Amino acid sequence: MPLLPSPRAGRRTALATALVACTALLSACVSSDDTDNTAKSAPTPSAQVASVPGCEKGWTDPADLSPTRAPARCAPNTPAAKPLPAKTHIVVTAGTLSAEYLGPIRVAIAKGEFAKENLDVELKQMPSTDAITLLSKGEIDVLYSAPEAGMVNAAKQGFNVKWVLGNYSSDPKSKSGVWVRLKDGQTADQVDLKGKTFGSLVGKTSIIMYPIASVLEKHNTKVTDVQFKQLDAQSNIQALQNGGVDAAWLLDPAWKDFENKPGYAFLGGQPAGEPIGGMLYGPSLLDKNRAAGTAFARAMIRTVSTYFAGDYKADPAFVQELAQILGNKPELLAAVPSLVTDWEIRKGTVDKAEKMFVEGEVVQAPALPEDKLVDRSFYAEAVGHSG
Repeated sequence: MPLLPSPRAGRRTALATALVACTALLSACVSSDDTDNTAKSAPTPSAQVASVPGCEKGWTDPADLSPTRAPARCAPNTPAAKPLPAKTHIVVTAGTLSAEYLGPIRVAIAKGEFAKENLDVELKQMPSTDAITLLSKGEIDVLYSAPEAGMVNAAKQGFNVKWVLGNYSSDPKSKSGVWVRLKDGQTADQVDLKGKTFGSLVGKTSIIMYPIASVLEKHNTKVTDVQFKQLDAQSNIQALQNGGVDAAWLLDPAWKDFENKPGYAFLGGQPAGEPIGGMLYGPSLLDKNRAAGTAFARAMIRTVSTYFAGDYKADPAFVQELAQILGNKPELLAAVPSLVTDWEIRKGTVDKAEKMFVEGEVVQAPALPEDKLVDRSFYAEAVGHSG
């Protein structure tokens, strides 16, 4: 049976219609027909969680916030696939399809890891501001993004959307994060960003606001003291180069263009050992087909454990293969450290993000409790953690 009740043609029509009608946040899309979407804590899986061979180290305490914490890992090629009884079509959207952090899902598709679970995964490019609406309405199944302000506002409006899988944290040698243009003779310690323009992919509604706020605080600046300018990845780089913005959040490998270049400085990045993005599920997997949601998580964990468990860039052949899958240049991937892939979600991350959203006036107080936004049960079941 298909994952959603409508046929594929109808689903594509619904996608197109929703994109046209719902480009704003969800307030314009709530109707009396949505009463069954009321947000709730994660339902208890119907089956008892069983131990999973190879995943004895597949779980760490979410309260362990040590920056040197070793991420959870299963043995290569585990957890073993448990194919669903019927092929299930899952639609995943992401804001970009070529960024390195998309590596695990792109490799999972290319290597047939989803197919082993009897999943037919379709990956589409779509802005997260549009996709969160479709996710909330069950028109797509997975959104590769983060607990952004749009997701928080969706949950506040009663939609069942949750962050279920982490993605990565930066290697300590990485300089992905806040880069700033320096004035003549200025050093990084002398930077004052009050009243300046800051470029980012999503702006004040992004989870990136959490680490950005930490960096700004070190320079006696608040989020409300900075004007944010939403730009795509390439425009963000160009704006920092030509003076269109005073500072910007740069991802791997974009920051390499500014490293050791006069007139620019790195101020700080993502907290070590703490993923701030990953996979969001909507009602189609949280409520209607949890088995498919667990199968998706299992395939992602197996892919990470097999191909991305350590310094995956130490293997030149894999760098070549990954570059081909992503449509990137191998030399660009090799120029920056490997990401520290991590499917787990740390305790308190969404709390700190919500604090920034409330201060930035993109989410109204009060903040939601973590269990309204996070569901760790899918990856817990996939690795056999029953605690």
